[in-house]
Amino acid sequence: MSLTIVVCGSLVPDPLQSLIPMPTPDGFGLKNEMMLPHVLDPWAAHALYEAANLAKKVNGKVYLVSLGLKAKLQQSMMTIAQKVPFELVAVDASHSGFSDSSAVADALAAAINSIAGLDKSSLLIFGGWESASRAAGTTMQIVGEKLGIVDQFQGVDEILLNSDGSFQVLERVEGGTHQVSVCSGPPAVLGWATGNLPEPPNNPQVGMLNMRIVMPAIQQAKPATIKDQALTFHNVEVPAQRRQTKIVKDTPVPEIAREIVEWLRL
Repeated sequence: MSLTIVVCGSLVPDPLQSLIPMPTPDGFGLKNEMMLPHVLDPWAAHALYEAANLAKKVNGKVYLVSLGLKAKLQQSMMTIAQKVPFELVAVDASHSGFSDSSAVADALAAAINSIAGLDKSSLLIFGGWESASRAAGTTMQIVGEKLGIVDQFQGVDEILLNSDGSFQVLERVEGGTHQVSVCSGPPAVLGWATGNLPEPPNNPQVGMLNMRIVMPAIQQAKPATIKDQALTFHNVEVPAQRRQTKIVKDTPVPEIAREIVEWLRL
């Protein structure tokens, strides 16, 4: 069984940095956003690692469709390329989190359709269930609809291939449990949660092979406009921190638990 796996993953400012929203001439953005270090969206990174692991088992091919400004793509891909083998399809567009998921999905779907010789009968679309910048949880669903793929799974933690070409998917559901689904085969869209794989170590040899394709792909990246003139933000602010400390000696454990539950209900 041969598979083509397309991973959708945009760049985001490193979540470990202080991200301060502020108004700009083009709408809301982040303070000193172009100076911030950028990384592949952590949710999408899990999808990429799972895709590479699956492709290795079935002798498949992995494409990474990444949306971002050329300068940031070039900086970030030098690190990402050392993780796993893939072929980059770059989209030159703003990777700001203050954009509509439908416009982002349009750009990603167009980039996927532009892949030469793409066989949708053996296609799996991977991506982050949510995002560190566009956490609407709808982008991958819309990408699937744009491509005419109706079999979709969100919150995926595991995929297992069967000998008959079908595959089993483990999806997160409420209450800390999983739903097990069986799909007869591709095409399908999988929005990944954290998966089961750790981050691969850097491999300079993989990086050198990838960069031979990555750099030309970035230079040839087609520009895309994802700004929606009808979308406006009236106010954006970082969530306020709340801290209430009470020091009491010799309080029974059930009483402590009761107070914690009552505080969580506030």
